[in-house]
Formats: sequence, C-alpha cells, structure tokens
Amino acid sequence: MTANLQNPIFTDETKAREWLEARVWPNGPVCPHCGATVRDVTALQGKKHRPGLYQCSQCREQFTVTVKTVFERSKVPLSKWLAALFMMTASKKGVSAHQIHRSLGISYKTAWFLCHRLREAMRTGGLAPMGGSGKTVEIDETLMGRVEGAPRTVRWGQSHNWRNHVLTLVERGGTARSFHVSDATMASLLPVIRANINRETAVITDELNSYKRLGDEFTSHEAVNHSAKEYVRGTVTTNTVEGYFSIFKRGMRGTYQHCSEKHLHRYLAEFDFRYSNRASRGVNDLMRAEIAAAGIKGKRLTYRRPHKVTQSREH
Repeated sequence: MTANLQNPIFTDETKAREWLEARVWPNGPVCPHCGATVRDVTALQGKKHRPGLYQCSQCREQFTVTVKTVFERSKVPLSKWLAALFMMTASKKGVSAHQIHRSLGISYKTAWFLCHRLREAMRTGGLAPMGGSGKTVEIDETLMGRVEGAPRTVRWGQSHNWRNHVLTLVERGGTARSFHVSDATMASLLPVIRANINRETAVITDELNSYKRLGDEFTSHEAVNHSAKEYVRGTVTTNTVEGYFSIFKRGMRGTYQHCSEKHLHRYLAEFDFRYSNRASRGVNDLMRAEIAAAGIKGKRLTYRRPHKVTQSREH
C-alpha cells in the first residue's frame, strides 16, 4: 500500500477510522481514561451518536479512537491525517509542510502543525539500551542550524559555538537514536552514551577527545582518525552513522530548509524513526505507517498557536 488517494482510507472517513482502530486497538477498544478493556466497553449506535463513539462501563466516560492521541480535537478529517502519515513515513528524506498543504488541500499553518503532531507520534522513549554482546554501535556528532539568538556573523573558527550539536548512535544493522546536545564535550556526550548503549557493546567513534574514556565504559572502543584522512581500518569505521547524517542533512537542507532549535528534537525523531524502520530491516511503507499509527497514543501535542510558523521555509 502506498499513500495514493485511490485507497479508501484516504477518501472515506469510516474506512479511515476503522483502519486506525485496528492499529491502535489490535485486541478491541480500550478506554483511554481508565484502561478498561473490550469487555467493559460498549459501542454507542444510533443517529444521536457520532460514528466510532464508545462508552466505558467502569468510568462511564465516552471516547473515540482519537482521544488522548495526537489526533485529539483536530478538525482535520481523519482521512487527511492518514494521508499525511503515509506521506511522511514513506519519504526517505521527509516531506515538507508546503507539500502536505498542496497535496491535501489544507492551509499551510494546519499542515505545519499536523506534521509536528505526527513527529510526536514517531518519538520513542524509555527504550532498552542499544547493542549488547557481539554488537557494534557507531557514535558521531554533527552540527545543524544555528542556536537561538546566534549572531548573523561570527569570527572564523568560532562558528561551532553558535551551531546546534547533534549526537547520533547507530547500531550496525539496527536502529538509530539522535539527541540534541548542548556541545561536544565529554560532560555532554558521556551521560547520553551511557544511558543508551549496553555496556557489553563494542563502540566505534572518530578521534574526538570526548570519546577517549569510552574504552573504560564498554567492551571495546576503536577510533578512526579522520584528521589523518583515515576512514576505514578493517571493520573500524564510522561510515554507517555518517550515512545516517547524509540522509538527515539532505532532508533538512533540501526538504525542510530551516529548523528552529526548539523543534530540532522532533525532526531528529522523524529521521530516527524512518531509519530504524527501513526496508533493509524488512519494514515496508505500509508496516512503517502502521508502526507510526500505533505510536499516537498518549502523545497529544497542544499549542495555543503554531510558533513562528510564518517564518518557516519548508517547501
């Protein structure tokens, strides 16, 4: 299945709701208010009840599949939400809010906010550490955009002080996790690395001094010396994580073109999600959309208004 408007879930609200219910409630309706299962939930039918409305016999609350999700209280038809979901999860380098706006016939502001809500659905947290015995995790950092309040012009050699630092961990053949960190010092990087990588993992980095203590923290630590033009030494290389950065930067510069510091973590979550659920890991476009749909629960994102939406340059 691809995100084409010939599919019924993109044109029929009932089909869209049924598709979402099957992904969010694979074992039947669950009350989002008290957690009661299908045995205590009744579908409300009749002309006075809107389609898809349920009532819980335990807490007596009424709800639909969108309650306490990123879709809650949205006036955008669910069919358009799902079309945007498929577009974002199927596009390797992302799809801009302007493209969503043009394709789905909704306002640009609505498309911008919709995209950020879907990025929230792609965010993962509380995951078990990456790697383990016999596994290898590559670690690298890069610079992206400018920090809030950065001057337009800075002295040569000091530009990195005004850039956003991104740390990415990629397990070979596995998933990716990216973090917006304050800088590339040991104090900023080590706590994130310790919290997200199993101690029995072999880690590979470049020659940055901040990584020198990793040999005491993990099974092994190897480094390639990029400053000496060394990029591969046997199996020691950071080409995998650099490949991730290549996709990320092409998407950010070519598709989104601009990202404010306050939203960087959401864009990182989007690229992590697609990379971790890529075709080489046996995940196709439909499966990727289904995984994202299942992640909408408990992640409602509310703004009084979209922040600085008129300044965005997504095309």
